[in-house]
Amino acid sequence: MGKNAIQTPHITERAEQPYVHVTRTVTMDTFSEAVDRIPVVIGWLAERGLVPAGAPFLRYRVIDMERRFVVDAGVPVAAPVTGDEVVQAGVLPAGRYATVTHHGHPDRLIDVTASLLAWADEHGHRWDMTPTADGDHWGGRLETFHTHPAEVAVDDWVTELAFRLAE
Repeated sequence: MGKNAIQTPHITERAEQPYVHVTRTVTMDTFSEAVDRIPVVIGWLAERGLVPAGAPFLRYRVIDMERRFVVDAGVPVAAPVTGDEVVQAGVLPAGRYATVTHHGHPDRLIDVTASLLAWADEHGHRWDMTPTADGDHWGGRLETFHTHPAEVAVDDWVTELAFRLAE
């Protein structure tokens, strides 16, 4: 499938995954403040002699498109670790995730996300998400970056979306 083509989502079973992260509350205009924490987390691991157990990601905890996002900038680790005042430890929940991989510029991720949400609706899947007055609270909504931005041109990035299903 070509670059920027929206692929067909599929369902995968994922095990629980420990990770370390920095959480930020951001808006659409300040979103880079969350993404910019990924190097901080990777540096924190390196200072402790720990190696990432996978690609860095954003975990969307709360989404209110008009007001704010609560986002973890995270990196998976092989085993649970203890966080500190800068970096916290967490666990991604096990379960069934609807996933899709995007090859191309990240500005297309809004379309890819819309396609994934529509696909789930068409197939009768329900998300691990609770709507509230302060936004939609997600149990597991991930955007994983499989390319290094300093090594790969932005139009060739590979990003995986994985949203946990309720069933």
